[in-house]
Amino acid sequence: MTQHSPIHVIGGGMAGSEAAWQIAQAGIPVILHEMRPVVKTDAHQTEHLAELVCSNSFRSDDAEYNAVGLLHEEMRRCGSLIMAAADEHKVPAGGALAVDRDHFAAKVTEKLTTHPLVTLERGEVAGLPPEEWDNVVVATGPLTSMKLAEAIRAFTGEEQLSFFDAIAPIVHTDSIDLSKAWFQSRYDKVGPGGTGKDYINCAMDKEQYEAFIQALIDGEKGDFKEWEKNTPYFEGCLPIEVMAERGVDTLRYGPMKPVGLTNPHTGKRPYAVVQLRQDNALGTLYNLVGFQTKLKYAEQVRVFRMIPGLENAEFARLGGLHRNTFINSPRLLDGALRLKSMPRLRFAGQITGCEGYVESAAVGLLAGRFAVADRTGATPSTPPRTTALGALLAHITGGAEAETFQPMNVNFGLFPPVTERQPNGKELHGKDRKLAYSRRALTDLTGWLG
Repeated sequence: MTQHSPIHVIGGGMAGSEAAWQIAQAGIPVILHEMRPVVKTDAHQTEHLAELVCSNSFRSDDAEYNAVGLLHEEMRRCGSLIMAAADEHKVPAGGALAVDRDHFAAKVTEKLTTHPLVTLERGEVAGLPPEEWDNVVVATGPLTSMKLAEAIRAFTGEEQLSFFDAIAPIVHTDSIDLSKAWFQSRYDKVGPGGTGKDYINCAMDKEQYEAFIQALIDGEKGDFKEWEKNTPYFEGCLPIEVMAERGVDTLRYGPMKPVGLTNPHTGKRPYAVVQLRQDNALGTLYNLVGFQTKLKYAEQVRVFRMIPGLENAEFARLGGLHRNTFINSPRLLDGALRLKSMPRLRFAGQITGCEGYVESAAVGLLAGRFAVADRTGATPSTPPRTTALGALLAHITGGAEAETFQPMNVNFGLFPPVTERQPNGKELHGKDRKLAYSRRALTDLTGWLG
């Protein structure tokens, strides 16, 4: 039996954990480098691998009509550790797949640290990896250490691209006033592990809503460090107060939209609504959906207690912002995620400019498989672009415009158009088109895996 030298994976987040798992499961030794707890970050709270620092939701689990749900299913079929741990520790969340964040991370950590081919080394890789590391996956995520980020920027000659990602507050369930709030999913939708009553909803009338918007705008915000001040936000994860500043109705058409909900206390649809999603398996914690914020802690308590039902809310965690870093992947990486100017380095996860937990892990899954191919002398086999995995990979490695490259969630807009038609010869639309995308993807994935 051929003895292979180890592959190095830098970063024990979603992407790095998945990459390490894929490598080890292929029979190749892997050394997983995680700097925590030797070097801490502004967002992490534990030493666990794959710790979730923002939402606990993996978003929609609908594999027929939603691109991220399709990505879930493709990853399951690829033997994903991240998806297996998520499925084992899911909590009710309507049509979404959400997890108990502590149990999820503990499971990923256990599986990797007990795998005979995985070696976990704690400590920072403070610069480009040594030359003797001939096969490396860099999966350091949005909180890449400054020393490594600077080394990458200096080597590639690219200006570092950064944005802010935001953390939503978490509330103790028993401090929520259910004489004002109520349990309901939008349109009573039942999802994985759910009942159709998976969110706690807090309704506002017009007067309450407008006062709340003004409080968000007037609230005292935290200061940015000098090097953070000119960094743009990611549009998909804007702080709640930034959205409020864009117009009085912005939140009513965003995270506070009242559609699909009826207040049982009044029998009417609310003017606006704040939704809270279960954050742990015990149901003792709920997070405010879409309420990422840069408000100072005391201001968060004051302003969020203006929400009906949260007047006496006790917060297990308050919101915050952290700096996020990504490279210009369409310019720097080849189709197998290797750095064109230094092919021994391969990048994975959010540092490549994919956005979201699942997308990050998916790119880690691919990077791990590609690294195995390199180690065994094979040619990396990229998934068909008609799959969610292939569409995401193609986007970040050349499908996106390098000059305007920004982080992107997986969506059907990244897929090649379907050629299937209606019986009358007309193009498919709406749900029929989405279903066609998904069926084609899973068929083509089966061929790739086979």
